[in-house]
Amino acid sequence: MTSKKTVGIVETQYFKMQENLKLESGQELETPTIAYETYGQLNQDKTNVIFVCHALTGDAHAAGFHEGDEKPGWWDIIIGPKKPLDTNKFFIICSNVIGSCKGSTGPSSINPKTGKEYGMDFPIITIRDMVNAQKKLLDSLGISQLYAVIGGSMGGMQVLQWTLDYSHMIKKSIMIATGAYSTPQQIGFNVVERGAIFEDPNWQNGNYYESDKTPEIGLSVARMIGHITYLSNESMHKKFGRRLQDKNKEDFNYDFDDVFEVESYLHHQGSTFTKIFDANSYIYITKALDYFDVRINNSLEEAFKNIKCKMLLLSVSSDWLYTPTHMEEVVEALQANNVDVEYVRLNSGYGHDAFLIENGQMNYILNNFISNATVSDLMSNNVVTLNDSSDIKEAAKLMLSTKKTHISIVDDDEKLIGIITAWDLSKSIAEGTNNIDDIMTKDVITCHENDSIDDIKKLMNENRISSIPVVDDENHIIGNITSFHINYNENR
Repeated sequence: MTSKKTVGIVETQYFKMQENLKLESGQELETPTIAYETYGQLNQDKTNVIFVCHALTGDAHAAGFHEGDEKPGWWDIIIGPKKPLDTNKFFIICSNVIGSCKGSTGPSSINPKTGKEYGMDFPIITIRDMVNAQKKLLDSLGISQLYAVIGGSMGGMQVLQWTLDYSHMIKKSIMIATGAYSTPQQIGFNVVERGAIFEDPNWQNGNYYESDKTPEIGLSVARMIGHITYLSNESMHKKFGRRLQDKNKEDFNYDFDDVFEVESYLHHQGSTFTKIFDANSYIYITKALDYFDVRINNSLEEAFKNIKCKMLLLSVSSDWLYTPTHMEEVVEALQANNVDVEYVRLNSGYGHDAFLIENGQMNYILNNFISNATVSDLMSNNVVTLNDSSDIKEAAKLMLSTKKTHISIVDDDEKLIGIITAWDLSKSIAEGTNNIDDIMTKDVITCHENDSIDDIKKLMNENRISSIPVVDDENHIIGNITSFHINYNENR
């Protein structure tokens, strides 16, 4: 079942918040639970984290196998050893969104106030609420930086929300087959899908959990409609054409049974879905899609003005749900704000779901974007500095408490003026001085965040140093890169 190319057997973990989650609606969700999985190992500085956001009906199980499973997680094609999301280098986290029924708190969860399932008493949630819950999860794990955040479809919406709300903690952002707001057509599909559930008499206004009758027909129809939007005319033609379900027949029966292969396929997809997903969760999550719109004053340019991280946007040529045009609108707005953005259109006939299938193109594109590292990708933002008016004793205490061997010395304007090491502290004892100015190195080798890792590695080797401060154009220190960061990235 497993091989060296998979992360192997994994287990879902659960984080229960100790406080209520404040929602965009103004309501609160009482101490929700977040289901999540992790793959790979967290490095010492907790800087090698990639957060994966799932699509509409996805879950936290993105890679590897659960005990007894025959199929791996939903994105196993890109997560694992030597895959684009390389678990030999990165610590991958994927969590289930709130509102879902896959382990995180949603309408089918128990309402602490009533002791029964929430049903339609569950509060309205948004994409931002999902992201804020994910941020709480990362906080609980002590993670304050993300090497990358990545997702497709609704996962791509979460990525964009992450990029807007927490840009300061993200190095790279990857949006796939998504958009910056839901279009009227997309909302229209969601309305019809929810309508199919609402019209099912077994829905019972969402109070079906204690009943032996559930809205299977409505949910099945909703899934069939949704599934059609994830495909393309080309992929459906290749997969089904106008072939008859009974291959031995050459003519129609002229009745309403499943005549064509595509009919049987969609009915099977709808029926299977009702056994693994909750109708109320479908209602709430599709409504969250409808509300999604990051524009400010109807302007994407205004919305994107504070984005600092590098971005990769991928569209799919045959996607008619989230069209390339919709993605290109996002690219243009990013470029207008001088955001470092790459855009690629996947040439695929699979439609919207191509990002779950096209491992060849996806692997090549993602590998290039994720692996081509600059200083900004690997550096630590947790810089230890000391003012030049401090004394040796203060420096020693700081070095001991932070477990750092290098401390950057700054002036009153927070500009870098020198550096001291553990060796320099030994020197101060030998020379009997308590003045930092007497022992610090003033001719400091520095680098900038856009410098290539290859150049920095060469610089370290030539000067026999293991740490270099990262400065901006005004010599303010903004980070630090060490040989550990570089070696970890190369050798894992």
